[in-house]
Amino acid sequence: MATIAVLGTLDSKGHEHAFVAEVIRGLGHEPLLIDVGCLEPPQVEPQVSRTDILPGLPDLPLDRGLRVTAMAEAVPAYVARLAAEGRIQGIISLGGGGGTAISTAAMRALPLGFPKLMVSTLASGNTAPYVGVKDIVMMPSIVDVAGLNRISRKLFTQAAGAICGMVSAGATAVEAGEAKPLIVASMFGNTTACVTEAKRLLEEAGYEVLVFAATGQGGKTMESLIESGLVAGVLDITTTEWADEWVGGVLNAGPHRLEAAGKFSVPAIIAPGCLDMVNFGAPESVPAKFRDRLFYHHNPQVTLMRTTPEENAELGRILAEKVNAYTAPVTVLLPLGGISVVSAPGGPFHDAAADAALFGALKSGLRAGIPVREYAGNVNEPGFAAACAGALLENIAASR
Repeated sequence: MATIAVLGTLDSKGHEHAFVAEVIRGLGHEPLLIDVGCLEPPQVEPQVSRTDILPGLPDLPLDRGLRVTAMAEAVPAYVARLAAEGRIQGIISLGGGGGTAISTAAMRALPLGFPKLMVSTLASGNTAPYVGVKDIVMMPSIVDVAGLNRISRKLFTQAAGAICGMVSAGATAVEAGEAKPLIVASMFGNTTACVTEAKRLLEEAGYEVLVFAATGQGGKTMESLIESGLVAGVLDITTTEWADEWVGGVLNAGPHRLEAAGKFSVPAIIAPGCLDMVNFGAPESVPAKFRDRLFYHHNPQVTLMRTTPEENAELGRILAEKVNAYTAPVTVLLPLGGISVVSAPGGPFHDAAADAALFGALKSGLRAGIPVREYAGNVNEPGFAAACAGALLENIAASR
């Protein structure tokens, strides 16, 4: 039997959460009813009160927005502590705008793989602000979470069954690869051959390798997994998201990309894969200010723009600044024959001056003690992949 947190604004949706709690109990698990309501008294008696989570709530002004914000800031730490102490094994919530904001803030504080289900009036729209980089299941409520009726009873019962199933499956599943140490890797279409070969070599050495597409959200998710403490090494071959972040493309991962390995002392290798390109959608989506630049039409929906020497010099400086903060062993590898398929000699993005600006700024900006290894060929040659895998294995061994 597992304990499942049933977390919600019990001042407005208490009866609905109590209904879900009873279904969970009937399915053989123990609900923990948690109140995160902010204004009126709870409709049902919670097991965890709102002041257990936010002791100063009664002293706040009776302003809904202010109180919702305060609760959303307080509840993540409380719920994360319950999970870390083994007091809950899953979480479910029902909500509208305020309830979804509060409850998903709590869910985002929980580790990947921890069962999380949000039944929400907002689940059919843009869920990115609520899900972030976590594995939160968003289920449309169809009708408003405003009472029990023939539709809501059915959907809430199914939601309760779903969270119970997630918890039970997590408790019984045995993954053959779970005992292997974990490596995360960044990949793009233009570095696929390199990452695939490096992955093969690392798996032969006894590691499990998770590959993340360097498309903005992929980079953010990889950084989040590194922060979870589950990762033994980082194969960051494809740092292209920084080109979109700096120049203004559509696949940026934000200003904190490349920071998690440093903050959490995880051994790593860094390569400037695909920093030759900035990503846009169809040709008509490219901002007018870039109309005189060099483009490559990857497909009808993706337009690539070549980075300039000046942009590459700044990108090299940024990468050096990020890597300088690493505390675990880290190695920088530079493929002198091209940092993507299309920037190899003879390719549409080949630009020796831009590559030289990138490599020069990166090398000159690194602090003493960080090894830099240069490879004469292209990023996608088997030799470069072997160099990356070998350097990462060396760094992992050294960190022990």
